[in-house]
Amino acid sequence: MADGSVQPEFPWPAWMRRARLVPEKPPAPRKTPEAPANADSELSNWCREKATELALPELSAKVCVVWNPRMRTTAGRAWWPTGKIELNPKLRDFSTDEVWQTLKHELAHLIAYQRSGRRKIQPHGIEWQKACADLGIAGESVRHSLPLKGRRMERKLAYACPVCRSVVRRVRPPKRAIACYQCCREHNGGRFHERFELIKVPGDSA
Repeated sequence: MADGSVQPEFPWPAWMRRARLVPEKPPAPRKTPEAPANADSELSNWCREKATELALPELSAKVCVVWNPRMRTTAGRAWWPTGKIELNPKLRDFSTDEVWQTLKHELAHLIAYQRSGRRKIQPHGIEWQKACADLGIAGESVRHSLPLKGRRMERKLAYACPVCRSVVRRVRPPKRAIACYQCCREHNGGRFHERFELIKVPGDSA
């Protein structure tokens, strides 16, 4: 100062100096999950719109509909908490109505779980029934009645009991020793015994 007075200094503590020198990092933007390659954008968007209408933004942000060609007798399946809905491609062989009916059925599951939070609910309980009503399918059946045929696998492997000579046919080879159920039941109280262990029939394909 011009009058010779001294300006007092108040040094910043070390932790305050570090806080001033290092700027705070902005929070990382929330990543939107990428849709699978087999996702149906039209059906997924419809589900998102319905979730938004029902004031469920968290469900709207993650719900995704895919076609699963590996499904056989199941029409649809809902996965929680991922928010994924799987549909059987065979639904398209019946009618568009069946596709939408199944989609609403499965979306109702996700809505019920989202509304319930951490509370445990029954898969087809009152929460699911309420969600079905909100989607316009009040009184929805728990199971579908579509004639979806399952895959029939030929049992090429044959195994015989060394005692009673009965033959058991299997699709795949057993991972551990198996025995004749009838013989174990009659002669060993239903417990396994190596005397009745099944033997692979020679000549059958493995």
